[in-house]
Amino acid sequence: MRLNGRIAIVTGAGGGLGRKHALFLARQGARVVVNDMNGAAADAVAAEIVAAGGEAIGIGASVTDEAAVQAMVERTLAEWGRIDILINNAGILRDKSFAKMDMADFRLVVDVHLMGAALCCKAVWAVMREQGFGRIVMTTSSSGLFGNFGQANYGAAKMALVGLMQTLAIEGEKYGIRVNCLAPTAATGMTEGVLSEASLKQLDPALVSPALLPLVVDNAPTRAIVCAGAGHFARSYVTLTAGQFIGGGPDAGERLLDAWDRVSDDAGAIVPEYGFTQAEREVASAERHGRVLVDS
Repeated sequence: MRLNGRIAIVTGAGGGLGRKHALFLARQGARVVVNDMNGAAADAVAAEIVAAGGEAIGIGASVTDEAAVQAMVERTLAEWGRIDILINNAGILRDKSFAKMDMADFRLVVDVHLMGAALCCKAVWAVMREQGFGRIVMTTSSSGLFGNFGQANYGAAKMALVGLMQTLAIEGEKYGIRVNCLAPTAATGMTEGVLSEASLKQLDPALVSPALLPLVVDNAPTRAIVCAGAGHFARSYVTLTAGQFIGGGPDAGERLLDAWDRVSDDAGAIVPEYGFTQAEREVASAERHGRVLVDS
């Protein structure tokens, strides 16, 4: 019961992976707000938690509706007085090759995954800062981290969540807010038809949810990307190679082509602590090598 006394909001928890997340957190002692666009589904999962001896409330709201998200946060505070954990799980798929994709479907997927998560984070941010504690988990995807045919909209939104996580983790650190990403692989309504039947049998969503625990406990890391599926867990990293000083001048592009393998060599690659690490290292390299000639 590592999460005794903690209050968690799980979005998109009326079924599938979100439901498993809500049940898992409740078993760990958390009181859970079960959110879903389908209010009846949210209530059913909340009732399931209560029947098992836990505490939960269901709240029907779309994560893209800013007023509804704010109302959910206010109701949670009225009910339990604080919000410790936010699991941004809500999402949709609108898969097609980019050539055939309607831009309205591109916007919709980005709106639900990225803007929905941003709205939920914004709604709890001041609360978490004030109480000096917060744990936020974004749901990214291998489609965003590594790409996947037919998922340009989904992949773009999911990688954007990694960028959101990186910055919120930096801004939240001094307030005790830790922000991480989970990249799940699970047999849900969103993956039917995407993976083979044999694969789906191995990918019970319940096997993903344990990945949440290290990300929401008191000594949780921050800026971690955890990949989970079929009971297997791994870490993914955004890294920066040591690179190579090329300088400027009219033939800089040609010299870069010649040095491409050295620029790409991942021996000695680092995980930057913040975005300006790149600029700092580039300037330091230029200073070591003298003035950079620019082809004007």
